[in-house]
Amino acid sequence: MKYEQFEQLPVWQAAIDLAVAVYAFTKTPAIRGRHSLRDQPERAAASVSNTIAEGFERGTKQELFTFHYIARGSAGEVLSMLCLLEKISAFANLESRILGLKSSAEGVARQLGAWLLRLRDSDFKGERFVNEKMRRAEQVSRERREFLEEFARVRQGAPFRGGSGIPDSKFKREVLNPEP
Repeated sequence: MKYEQFEQLPVWQAAIDLAVAVYAFTKTPAIRGRHSLRDQPERAAASVSNTIAEGFERGTKQELFTFHYIARGSAGEVLSMLCLLEKISAFANLESRILGLKSSAEGVARQLGAWLLRLRDSDFKGERFVNEKMRRAEQVSRERREFLEEFARVRQGAPFRGGSGIPDSKFKREVLNPEP
């Protein structure tokens, strides 16, 4: 799937959910009065989704890569702060909430890691490098794929339903009744 906006990214959605959960957690009375233990996880959690969005909007693969590594680092920072809270006896009654947040932070970091591996192996250079020639090639590729899918359906006996980008008469003339 090609994402048009960063809000569509599953990892961004998970990062937003993490930030909302961290902010809800830091409202608990045990955390609220301890500014350094509250502010740092809040800032780091907000940074994850913001950095993912910034990288997405930059327009090059390299910048996307860089910002996603930064976002992954911020997820690690959230995780580190939660590990600290887990070790402080004053927060022992919050252990289950801390474990849930740690799991969410780890999940976001894993998603970012998987996406980084996929990006690394991709030939895509970024939106800034997309020109009309590349857009047309992508359109031709998409039309070819649709045509072949429709052709396979017709060969299996399904009625032609159009949508391949090829007019019915041309499809029937050139594909269904090819000249010898």
